[in-house]
Amino acid sequence: MTTEAPEGVQPESTPEMDWPRARPRGLGAAFNGLGVRLALMLAVALFPLLIIAILQSSSVAREAQARSEAALMGETMRAVAGETRVIQHAQDAARLLSTTVLPLLDNPQACSARMRQVASAFKNFSLVAYIPMNGQMTCSNTGERFNFSGEDVFDKISAATDTTFFVNRTAPVSGTSVLGVAHPVYDDAGRHIGLISISMPHTELSLAKDGPKLDDKRPLVIMTFDEEGTILTSSDGLGKTQGHLPADRSLKLLAGAGAMTFSGVSNVGHERVYSVVEVVPGQLYALGSWPAEKVSSLSPFADISPILFPALMWAASLLVAYFAMQKLVIGHVRKLAFAISNFATGNRIVGTLNLSGAPTEIRDLAEAYDRMTETILHDEAELEDIVHHKEVLLREVHHRVKNNLQLIASIINMQMRQARTPEAKGLMKSLQERVISLATIHRGLYQTSGLTDIRAQELLPDIVRQITRLATGPGRRIAVDCQIDDIHLTPDQAVPLSLLLTEAMTNAMKYASNAGGKPTLDITLRKLDGARARLRVSNTVDPNAAPSASVDGTGLGSQLVNAFVQQLSGQLQIETVDEIYILVTEFALRPLEESELRHEEHLKSNTDETAKSDEKS
Repeated sequence: MTTEAPEGVQPESTPEMDWPRARPRGLGAAFNGLGVRLALMLAVALFPLLIIAILQSSSVAREAQARSEAALMGETMRAVAGETRVIQHAQDAARLLSTTVLPLLDNPQACSARMRQVASAFKNFSLVAYIPMNGQMTCSNTGERFNFSGEDVFDKISAATDTTFFVNRTAPVSGTSVLGVAHPVYDDAGRHIGLISISMPHTELSLAKDGPKLDDKRPLVIMTFDEEGTILTSSDGLGKTQGHLPADRSLKLLAGAGAMTFSGVSNVGHERVYSVVEVVPGQLYALGSWPAEKVSSLSPFADISPILFPALMWAASLLVAYFAMQKLVIGHVRKLAFAISNFATGNRIVGTLNLSGAPTEIRDLAEAYDRMTETILHDEAELEDIVHHKEVLLREVHHRVKNNLQLIASIINMQMRQARTPEAKGLMKSLQERVISLATIHRGLYQTSGLTDIRAQELLPDIVRQITRLATGPGRRIAVDCQIDDIHLTPDQAVPLSLLLTEAMTNAMKYASNAGGKPTLDITLRKLDGARARLRVSNTVDPNAAPSASVDGTGLGSQLVNAFVQQLSGQLQIETVDEIYILVTEFALRPLEESELRHEEHLKSNTDETAKSDEKS
């Protein structure tokens, strides 16, 4: 049994009392927490919504990209509308002149006048001329003569059999970078005799003058190119065209694909969106582009992946739910669990739980805990009071039994004085010693600390002193050495062990002697492994008079010793070694729980009887 702790000292905890501290810690305990479990359940519940949000975000992104691509194509078509008109006018004028210039070829003045008439009608034309196959230009709106033979541009356009476009960045007649349209001229016999060439300075084209302006918000770049992939014009200047072109597609391939939009990486590694429109079907095309990061410019979160943003919102909702659970439930539950664990470990100082901000259910639980602790403390106080009364009564019983035994010993002493024969006096003396020994045992039970357990260090030394005082006198001295371990005994073992020690000491005192000096008596009680104990009583003897366990030859002492050893469920061993008489018994210590259970059953029965009597009254 665990003895009652003194006031202000916490009782020693047991494994059952340490259950709050026995919980596992670490990562496994974290996943067993209420907040984590609820967060995981909420994560599973919100996971379909996450998938839906990702799909919707992706759909919105694709829709926004489609709208942006459509807007880009519209902007491209709007931007090249003016240039398209100029180029189409130049194309129509060249085709018309190719059929009306034949009668004027023999008259250079009339031919030049015709060219000036066309140039004056279109302010964007810097050169309108007829160039024969030999390259000697004599008919032009400028009236100048120039030899184009050997020029790469002339060789290219003179070999064409249909309308062609060309770019000459250092046009010798116009003196600037020009975009030109050339159309072949055939005579009546169908022979290719020359071509009509119309040049338009890049600075005069509407794309450069009235087209899209480059800014930080929407840097749109427009280019025109022919079916061979040759760039004719660019809103950002011809010197910067390569940096805006897609790295994985050539303009020649784009020329044959018709109107389209796509995303890609430019030659300088930037993500851009491209739109291709036909200016002149099969001959002239326009390419518009702007940076890809502006495609989804719908909100401040446009640059975030459509998958990342729903995932962040999902994770944020889990964090909010977790911290809300910590604030609303788990924090209050931990306070309550801490109070319960302290109460369970024996701390009977119950403080006030401040759960004013907790939900109603937790406050109800806290109130139930307060009522429970109040009831337990009240019941424990009543039980302690009952135990105290029972202990007082039991001590009083032992005290009265001791007094009665001492009274019996006094009566025997009076009777012994009237005995006439030595045998009768010896028998009464022996009986008186046993009665006094019983009185000593009851006095020890009265004075010992517990009810369900008895400390051998408190009981047995007192018995040894009492027996020694009775057996010795002025003419008989015995050196007694008593060593008792701190062993807790049940009353069922303490009584027979005390009687066994009394009988063994009585026998030893009677026969202890030493021819060479003072007789000695050694008494030891040792605690052994495996919940066992050993009692050893040894005394010196005269080798010529071996001791006997009998009393006056009746053998009563031997019978009592064997009976007490049987009550202890032990084994007795008696021997004489080197003039020393030794009595040893070894026995198993009974669990204190047995005595506690009997004591609790006794208290329960008394409590029930008290309750019944209270009901009757």
